[in-house]
Amino acid sequence: MKLRPKKYQTKKRQRSLPLVQIKVEDGRFQVVGAGAWHSYWRDPYHLLLTLPWTGFLAFIVLSYAAINALFALLYLMGGDCIVNARSGSFLDAFFFSVVTLASIGYGSMYPKTDYANLIVTIEAMVSLVGIAVLTGLAFARFSRPTARVMFSRVAVIAPHDGVPALFFRAANQRRNQILEAQLRVYFMRDEVRADGQFLRRIYDLKLQRDQSPGFMLSWLATHLIDESSPLYGVTAESLIQTNAAIVISLSGIDETVSQVVHARHTYAARDIVWNSQFVDIICHASDGHRYIDYNYFHDVLPLEPTAVESYGSVGSTTDG
Repeated sequence: MKLRPKKYQTKKRQRSLPLVQIKVEDGRFQVVGAGAWHSYWRDPYHLLLTLPWTGFLAFIVLSYAAINALFALLYLMGGDCIVNARSGSFLDAFFFSVVTLASIGYGSMYPKTDYANLIVTIEAMVSLVGIAVLTGLAFARFSRPTARVMFSRVAVIAPHDGVPALFFRAANQRRNQILEAQLRVYFMRDEVRADGQFLRRIYDLKLQRDQSPGFMLSWLATHLIDESSPLYGVTAESLIQTNAAIVISLSGIDETVSQVVHARHTYAARDIVWNSQFVDIICHASDGHRYIDYNYFHDVLPLEPTAVESYGSVGSTTDG
């Protein structure tokens, strides 16, 4: 068992960090519980933001019922303190709490003792705070910008102007403009340094065009695999052995809501198809117009042997 350095050996920590479990599946690193709503139980605000809508609505209903039930019990503790309410009736006290908490004010029931007036005052303060918090949470959930960007299921390596290149596709499913769209591509793999230290290294992959003034339809991203590329000389086998992955990050301004949106996708080593090309999705109509057929968005075709020989295979010709 490897011992920790002395400076990390303490008898008692004020706050212990949870054990983070990482799963590796086909080169994809998945942190167990990351992004899941139940992982924010120590952070109530983020918990309520990430909770599914069904759970959020259930939380509102249960909280509303629990608050009114609590104040109903407080009213009952004061004895006969509500006018026109049946003595000892939990239902009357509960619905009086509902009227008070919502500031409805029917007037059929009202407090008649100092104790009841005190509880009404406290409940009115709880009502003001509760409505403000609920309104803020609902607005935050509705106003969160989201991007509906579709990425091709696979990335391909094919010749491009006599040089091998990595290609992948992206499409905007909303049919609106994503202004000043930017694509960032990262290549990740396991490496062992000269001193034997293991690390997960990240490289930047430069695209021929990583910006677009308006992203509305589709985007074919291209990375040239030349001597300056981190992918130069890699093979399908080496990518699998090093748990390699290509991470795509797209960001831009949604024209509809004028807010920044993000989209992310990961290609594992097995998602890279070697010596193939994407099927063309741009079609020409007889009237001179063009249209895009997204039915072929994910489809690829193997290259002819002569095309492969013209630029040389980059690694194995085995499909990822």
